[in-house]
Amino acid sequence: MSSGVIASFDYATQQMAIYINFSNLIIGIPGGLLNIIVFLSLKTFRESTCAFYLVIVSFANLGQLINGALIRLLISGYGIDWTIASRFSCKLRSFLTQWLSLISFTCLCLATIDQYFATCSRLRWQQRSNIKVVRILSIITVIFWALFSIFYAVYYDIVTPVTTNKTVCMNTNADFELYNSYFQRNVLQGFLPNLLTAFFAILAYLNTRNLAYRTVPLVRREHDKQLTRMLLVQVIVNSFSLLAYNIISIVIPNVLKSTNPIVLAKARLVQILSYSSYYFYAAWPFLIYVCVSERFRRQLAYVLVVKHVQHCPKFAFVGNQVIPDT
Repeated sequence: MSSGVIASFDYATQQMAIYINFSNLIIGIPGGLLNIIVFLSLKTFRESTCAFYLVIVSFANLGQLINGALIRLLISGYGIDWTIASRFSCKLRSFLTQWLSLISFTCLCLATIDQYFATCSRLRWQQRSNIKVVRILSIITVIFWALFSIFYAVYYDIVTPVTTNKTVCMNTNADFELYNSYFQRNVLQGFLPNLLTAFFAILAYLNTRNLAYRTVPLVRREHDKQLTRMLLVQVIVNSFSLLAYNIISIVIPNVLKSTNPIVLAKARLVQILSYSSYYFYAAWPFLIYVCVSERFRRQLAYVLVVKHVQHCPKFAFVGNQVIPDT
């Protein structure tokens, strides 16, 4: 009886990993590419400091989906783990996972802060939102987190624990694992970015409600409202998915110490569910932008149809035709 229950939970775990991660990839990779195309194709976004951050976020999210969700799909769904093929692949994946996620969270925080500055009524605060500062902060973010993530390349390695007798790519330093479990995973990649993005996104939203009473050009006003609304909903979705992941990450290690096989099977199911839904932050931005912003939908259609499709080379048949004089 218990073996049948365990098999059912294991099957559900496998199917959950396949469907959620596959959905993340199908939605996130084309969506991330479309975000980048729209943000880089339109002048209104190219001149926006907030959109500059969102381009970096989109690139980081694409990398995270390929390095994270795809690998998670192969490992949990099909039992294919390329990270144990060599020490290099193990260390590279560990480095990229942390580096890309930290870039994404940091630049999203900076985007909400920048949007708050851009929508402030005081000129002194508005001047803090300029492209020169944004580029400097972006470069610092990328370099700083790259140096920081080197620790993961150092401490992660291929090991075969005696308890499971299964080769895995995991952390080999107990002190660093303690730091990773309670500070890195739950503070730097969870509660801290959630609090910062929520705080400044709400402030920016409150600022946009007062734009009608200020002498702001109509195009600028609509642009600020659009970006603020897109950011606010993205922050809300991120907060729910990351909060669930953080809570389960704190609770699940104690549950996995159980000797009850049914409890362990249930814990694995919950763990895979949280790990897979963690990548919602990287997969859903495009879907969020399309759903909450009618202006973004028009911009997307314009970029795809007018700027790209209509500008493609047109091939004509050469036949017996009379070409009018011009």
